Amino acid sequence: MLNNNKNLRILFFLSVVFFVACKTAQETTNTNQQLQPKNVSLNGKLFSSLFQQRAAEYRALCYQAYYAARNSINHYKPTTNKPLAIITDIDETILDNSPYAVHQAYAGKEYDLQSWYEWTSKSAADTMPGAGSFLQFCKNNNIQIFYITNRDEVERNATLNNLKKFNLPNTDDAHLILKQTTSSKEARRNNVLENYEVILYMGDNLADFSSLFDKKSETQRANNVDLVSSEFGKKFIVLPNANYGDWESALYHHRYNYTQFQKDSIMKSVLKGY
Repeated sequence: MLNNNKNLRILFFLSVVFFVACKTAQETTNTNQQLQPKNVSLNGKLFSSLFQQRAAEYRALCYQAYYAARNSINHYKPTTNKPLAIITDIDETILDNSPYAVHQAYAGKEYDLQSWYEWTSKSAADTMPGAGSFLQFCKNNNIQIFYITNRDEVERNATLNNLKKFNLPNTDDAHLILKQTTSSKEARRNNVLENYEVILYMGDNLADFSSLFDKKSETQRANNVDLVSSEFGKKFIVLPNANYGDWESALYHHRYNYTQFQKDSIMKSVLKGY
């Protein structure tokens, strides 16, 4: 009888341990499921956004770019009597939009215009490391800043509000030049050049600098970089952006109707390994 009671106690104890273990495992599984968004895009946007948000190396690259821009201005010798100016892109050059990429990746999506409008309407983007102090340096040296961006006209007020949040100079309608009929920035740059001597151009995308890079193939883009290589770090200041850009659309021959599966296949087909 004593042995039976002892066996029953052992069986009861093992049952409790098993129940607790199962419950803990289930809770852990539920927690992990909550932490892991469904349908997260596998195209690398999360990884590149992580680098942009957390890597000190990314921060250093931004400071390096702005230091090169400052150094270029300090050594610049005007060639006309026109007032001096710089031309800069906004997204991933002045403002950091990586939270948008993360939001879209968690939803299993990439860029689309409506969700982009929703993001920019918040005026919530932070500045790139070093952007504010560099632009203030320009202002202190009587250099006008023109923001040439491919944001749309409907984003004007929200964009100005976002820039003004950080007290960035020349944040007004005259200096914010949005996309109207074409994504090419060449005509807009030339309009600024009519009245100003432009010291340098800043951007995260090669098309921010010259029409040499408008809708070009991978090979053409690489060849044209070699053609004007002496301008980088002096006339052309490039900010890092591994999240998006013409470098990516050039892979897809500037076609924008590929599915994510098709894009993944193209990316895998061009990557080098061993």
